[in-house]
Amino acid sequence: MREDKKTIIVFSNEMDKVMAAFVIATGAAAMGDEVTMFFTFWGLNVLRDAKKKAQGKSFLEKMFGAMMPKGVEKLPLSKMNFLGIGPKLMKYMMRKKNVMMLPEMIKQAQELGIKMVACSMSMDVMGIKKEELIDGVEIGGVATYLGEAGEAGVNLFI
Repeated sequence: MREDKKTIIVFSNEMDKVMAAFVIATGAAAMGDEVTMFFTFWGLNVLRDAKKKAQGKSFLEKMFGAMMPKGVEKLPLSKMNFLGIGPKLMKYMMRKKNVMMLPEMIKQAQELGIKMVACSMSMDVMGIKKEELIDGVEIGGVATYLGEAGEAGVNLFI
């Protein structure tokens, strides 16, 4: 086990929870720790690039993809979502308080060398293709995560 290694499972696609994951991850990386974020199930929506589309999807995969938020700008809040008004209010307050927005946090995470891994099994179940994801994301299974977590001093589930 290494005290300077951290892993975070991002299971949620709720904006506030995802922000917490990136604040912790970038904070740890800024302190010199090695960080791996493993995005699975709903957390995969964080990694979906709103501008990218995939070919060769089945009808059900297309339907599933249409029902899920595509990218960080579409993420709901875990509380007080109010049909999408809550996230807009949260973003307004973040800008007003000079808090880094989620797309900037993701870019900062990549610049800090944080490894972002998309769960291959969840991608298959949810019909998400590699070509739909933001650049720089690795694809891996549970063995990838367990290998990283087995070496880490801190493992979080968000």
